[in-house]
Amino acid sequence: MAAWEQVLDDLVQVRGHALARYAALLTGSRAEAEDLLQEALVRCFGQVRPLRNLVAAETYVRRAMLNVFLDGHRRRERWTGVRHLIARPEHVESPEAAAADRVSVESALASLRPRLRACVVLRFYDDLTVPEIAQRLGLAEGTVKRYLSDAVGRLEDVLGPVVSSSERPDTVDIKEAR
Repeated sequence: MAAWEQVLDDLVQVRGHALARYAALLTGSRAEAEDLLQEALVRCFGQVRPLRNLVAAETYVRRAMLNVFLDGHRRRERWTGVRHLIARPEHVESPEAAAADRVSVESALASLRPRLRACVVLRFYDDLTVPEIAQRLGLAEGTVKRYLSDAVGRLEDVLGPVVSSSERPDTVDIKEAR
């Protein structure tokens, strides 16, 4: 087995679930997420590339997923412009609050434009800084800040205001616990 084949096998075995979840956050759909991940893997490993390191390969695949997502949206934008208007069912089959919250977040993310969604996913899921997001997307830092501000505002309109850990009654502040 060639070195790149071993890296691909390890990547899918070890980090496949995380990559699929990342794709699902970008697309808002498990089926589209699977297609996005497969497309990114084909683009990254369809030609023999010098990917010998698992961490570098994952970074490369994540970047490819982001590019495929943004490029695909641009192509489909005209005839799928109203897709985000489709509402999810109000009844959640699972009684668990976590499942309902996840559906709400996914629905709220689906209402964002692709660049706003990409900024939110990179900031809050990948935990990247504004300069890192700007570099990944090829945007100015001010633009990223504006996109994040707009996206958080829209998400708060749908999900309610963001509550910090110090405002939550069920959490304990580390400083207070000492």
